[in-house]
Amino acid sequence: MTTLKPHRSKKIFVLDTNVLMHDSTSIFRFHEHDIYLPMIVLEELDRNKGGRSEPSRNARQASRFINDMLEDFDGDLNDGVPIVPQIQNDDCKLCTGRLFFQTRPLEEAAEGSRLVKGVNDNIILQVALSLEEQYPERVILVSKDINLRIKAAIVGIEAEDYFNDQILDDANLLYKGFSEYDTHFWEQFDTNLESWTEEEGRSFYKVQADEVKNWIVGQGLFVGSDNMDYIVRDKEGDTAIIEPLHDYHDNGVWGIKARNKGQNFALNILLDPDIDFVTLLGAAGTGKTLLALAAGLYEVLETKKYDQIIMTRATVSVGEDIGFLPGTEEEKMAPWMGALMDNLEVLMGDHQKDDWSKGATNDLLAHRIKIKSLNFMRGRTFQNKWVIIDEAQNLTSKQMKTLITRAGENTKVICLGNIGQIDTPYLTETTSGLTYVVEKFQGWKYSAHITLQQGERSRLALYASDNL
Repeated sequence: MTTLKPHRSKKIFVLDTNVLMHDSTSIFRFHEHDIYLPMIVLEELDRNKGGRSEPSRNARQASRFINDMLEDFDGDLNDGVPIVPQIQNDDCKLCTGRLFFQTRPLEEAAEGSRLVKGVNDNIILQVALSLEEQYPERVILVSKDINLRIKAAIVGIEAEDYFNDQILDDANLLYKGFSEYDTHFWEQFDTNLESWTEEEGRSFYKVQADEVKNWIVGQGLFVGSDNMDYIVRDKEGDTAIIEPLHDYHDNGVWGIKARNKGQNFALNILLDPDIDFVTLLGAAGTGKTLLALAAGLYEVLETKKYDQIIMTRATVSVGEDIGFLPGTEEEKMAPWMGALMDNLEVLMGDHQKDDWSKGATNDLLAHRIKIKSLNFMRGRTFQNKWVIIDEAQNLTSKQMKTLITRAGENTKVICLGNIGQIDTPYLTETTSGLTYVVEKFQGWKYSAHITLQQGERSRLALYASDNL
């Protein structure tokens, strides 16, 4: 084992391999504290560096970061390598700790004798136990693996999850995109209210009150039994400009009418030419995919503002993997796009009255709706496209950044998902890429978000959602 020389106030974080494979920059995220990498962690990085998956890319990048620091170091490894951030990030600039490696064979601690030999997780635990004998109450094991953290607790090692990528402390604090008010909404603005109508027929209100300080640009304002709801267009201090929403309850889009205030707001932000990025959250049956497709078909086929609808999603199975799939990229993606096909059948129902119409419609859709795999998104640029990212809760923050930065001129990106249904290992409600973008885009004047709360699929689905 390495003989460490850490400052007394510093902690020693032993990193599990999955932390580095989850976030390749994690080594720079522990500020003034020291990091210890067991030899088995480096071996696991080497074994997992192949492949095109996000964890494999992170494994390769983590190895590069470590190699770059070693190349610039000419001292004794037993004294630790200064952790020099290899990326430009305000959080990483606070990093002043040292990186230690296991330079000698493991000296088995007494508690480690209870662990089964030859198991990689147990080797990491033994390393942590040996370190703790030298530095009690200062060694912390960091792992995304909940079972390893349980085993650590059993043998007396302090262990914790990797929290740096956690955007929120509690998923219940996630921005919902709207505020609800009773019928006395307008009374607070009686003495500070201006209104005007612009040439296009759009009406605006300038309001001032203490409550306005809590509003966010792009937020919906749902007013009790009032027939009119609003969106915040601009805000400064306690003054804001709001605009009435268009009513899609009676006059729908592509045959789809809003069934509640949330869906009406969703259609408004989807069809708003000033909004480039939309996030729709909600449980199954709230209408996320249907609304996004209806608005997309309207904008592509009727207004012709966009050339195509591009749809993609994370290919994470709910059950067992069915193996390799034959065919082209779109054919391979077809099994994952059941939601798209189901909703298209609903949307195109009125346009397929006979076999000829059905064939013509399918040919049209084949040219206007493209299904793309996430695996081939790097380096691409989408111009004049309506991009739908379905099941976005299963993407990491880095994957979301990769997708959203593909947007070129006149492209709108819509992210759909339910953070209560995450199937990707090591992602949670607070670390999901969908949660990440909702919080990061909050308040940007060219984006908007809504959490749809009312299921509209069927009374059976609604009951099952609430009671099963």
